[in-house]
Amino acid sequence: MNTVIRMHATGAPSVLVAEQLEAGAPGPGEVRLRQHAIGVNHVDTMVRDGRLPMPLPAIPGFEGAGTIDAVGPGVGLRVGQRAAYFFAAGAYACERLVPARSLVPLPDDIGDAQAAAFLAKGLTAWMGLRALVQLEAGQTVLVLGASGGVGAIMARLARTLGATVIGVAGSIAKLEQVKSGAHHALHAGDPEALAKLRAIAPDGVDVVYDFVGRAVETLALGAVRDGGAIVAIGAASGQPQFAPDELARRSVRVVAGSTPQHATAEAAGELFAAIRAGLFDDLPIVRYPLAEAAQAHADIAARTREGLAILIP
Repeated sequence: MNTVIRMHATGAPSVLVAEQLEAGAPGPGEVRLRQHAIGVNHVDTMVRDGRLPMPLPAIPGFEGAGTIDAVGPGVGLRVGQRAAYFFAAGAYACERLVPARSLVPLPDDIGDAQAAAFLAKGLTAWMGLRALVQLEAGQTVLVLGASGGVGAIMARLARTLGATVIGVAGSIAKLEQVKSGAHHALHAGDPEALAKLRAIAPDGVDVVYDFVGRAVETLALGAVRDGGAIVAIGAASGQPQFAPDELARRSVRVVAGSTPQHATAEAAGELFAAIRAGLFDDLPIVRYPLAEAAQAHADIAARTREGLAILIP
């Protein structure tokens, strides 16, 4: 039988329970993937607690990597081929059916754990840097939520593009972690945070990358220069409520987007090249057995985990 993590109700991490459920045979346009690593992302916790509604019972998770062990009609991939995906619901399973269009073939030198840990987060960061805003060398950026997975990856990628990076963490304990990826690190709770930021960038930053939302909207708006951009990618504390008149007066644009909409083979290739070059080697990958998915979610909620969490079937 195939072990899955399924939820029959929304709520605390304890709603995630291990069950046995056959994956079945792939239909047209599908493959069956034997998974070796499964990504754990913030959106998974939103499914679990009901902030992102899904029909119940549900298998959480959207990202994984493994080996194809069966292909359905009309699929150009082959049995035995390694592949990963970053946006296909139902990831918390040993085996699962995946639409072939969602798969990214994996190069031999990119491990399953690396793919599961970095693909969704890395492509989201790429989208912010290369699609929603085309970041240029010499610009200054602010990353709100720089201690999180996407924020940490984005800070490192932005540096390679020649930007000056200011990272903001929600806790003092994570400032050293932020410093490893950004040129400057600030604490969101510091009453002098905006003044310190303006000392670094007197005219304001060119781009604010916001992964936090409502809790830091004042800092985001105060940090961005006139004519700059606020890129809203996720909102862990709720959607920001910027005053339209203020945005218009200062010619500040707020942009957002969907990772699947912008992800391309070129984007995946650039991400794999960054992994290959060791850009993220200082970001630990934290492994949990699949059966301990509830513990992984509890650690995320308690903010006791450093690094990128994955589940190992």
